Amino acid sequence: MTRIGQVMMLLHGGDREEARARFGRLWEEIGEDGDPLHRCTLAHFMADTQDDPEDELEWDLRALRAADGCGDERAGRRPSPAVRGFYPSLHLNLAADYLKVGERELARNHLVRARDASGVLGDDAYGDGLRAAIGRMELRMDGSGHRP
Repeated sequence: MTRIGQVMMLLHGGDREEARARFGRLWEEIGEDGDPLHRCTLAHFMADTQDDPEDELEWDLRALRAADGCGDERAGRRPSPAVRGFYPSLHLNLAADYLKVGERELARNHLVRARDASGVLGDDAYGDGLRAAIGRMELRMDGSGHRP
């Protein structure tokens, strides 16, 4: 997670290409069977480095699959609160991705899921910012700000 955080700093500093290369090397190291939390986090941020909307969508889908792999509800294990906190952002990103590729109904579905998952967010800057981003996407999708 420390190394993922270091690459995130590159990304937030504006060096998307270097961040993409380093995230790619970390992904190879972690692998498809690596720790689901690490895969979720890495894929979630790798999506932000993509130039092609289809590639961004694929990385966000990988992040969601990894988050889903952090718990096994059939065995009575739910994802940790930290992982559940990812779901609003994961679904919001997928809503934006699907909108970019012209899949409006899939975008709407993930937007509803983002709103539904937002109950786990705290009353802090992160939670407030994410709820505001969900609201902006709702406005963008239907112009009214009401739930789709």
